[in-house]
Amino acid sequence: MRAVAEAHHLTTSTVSQQIAALAREAGTDLVEPAGRRVRLTPAGRRLSDHAVTILAAMDAARVDLDPDAEPAGTLRVGGFATGIRVSLLPVLAELADTHPRVDAIVSEYEPVEAFRLLVDDDLDLALVYDYNLAPASLNPALEAVALWSTPWGLGVRADAARGTTADLSDYAEETWIVNSRNTADEAAVRTLAALTGFTPRIAHQIDSLDLVEDLILGGYGVGLLPLNRPVREGVSVLRLVDPVIVMTAYAATRRGRESWAPLRLLLDGLCPAGGQPGPAHAPGSAPPQRDWPRPAAADPPC
Repeated sequence: MRAVAEAHHLTTSTVSQQIAALAREAGTDLVEPAGRRVRLTPAGRRLSDHAVTILAAMDAARVDLDPDAEPAGTLRVGGFATGIRVSLLPVLAELADTHPRVDAIVSEYEPVEAFRLLVDDDLDLALVYDYNLAPASLNPALEAVALWSTPWGLGVRADAARGTTADLSDYAEETWIVNSRNTADEAAVRTLAALTGFTPRIAHQIDSLDLVEDLILGGYGVGLLPLNRPVREGVSVLRLVDPVIVMTAYAATRRGRESWAPLRLLLDGLCPAGGQPGPAHAPGSAPPQRDWPRPAAADPPC
């Protein structure tokens, strides 16, 4: 007892009291007399073995949380397919080379699903999107930084297109195709139609842009598509004017979490210009419009 007290600059009485308190918590004796000394009981030796693992885990946790230490950990990322493909995967490939101790679990979700998981703390970062005619409403626990924007137009059969610009009144009687898992697409269509003076007949709900093209080619209707995304032969994407439709991609996180080193690395990679999280479509802060699907490395999206 005296040797332990001297090593930790304590009194012998304090050491004895601490061991006694630990024994009460464990529910069994941890030391026993051995002449003028004490020794560990079998239960004490077992607890000592556990202590090695416990202390090592505590040291690992300190290193993991140290802002000056090498970033390490597993990021839980969810988002829409295009955001994952064009924004996330290139950054993860770079991190694999520069910070191999940072890993990621990636899942595909539409914005409504990703926001819910983020609020429930089941994701560390969500790649989401909205439209200028159907802006997202962020939960107060979340914050988002705009990554890139791209204009959308009206996808129609090429043989039915009248020029390169759409007069929506010409499509008032058409059947419309919207997203099956996110309401923003339908809200944007209904807003467009209302501004033009008609109520759209929405019949098809499709998640895949390729499948939307298939339905357009098959004559099943019209739908919104990215204006500068390559489309297959037979489909035309007409420019919309007054109003235009712009989709913006965001990286969303829980407030206060962005200081975690692995997450900070990912955010810096997604937005190399160093943009700070802010409200969706803050006045004067809309990100520039870019070609589909990803800006060149020399021309960062933020």
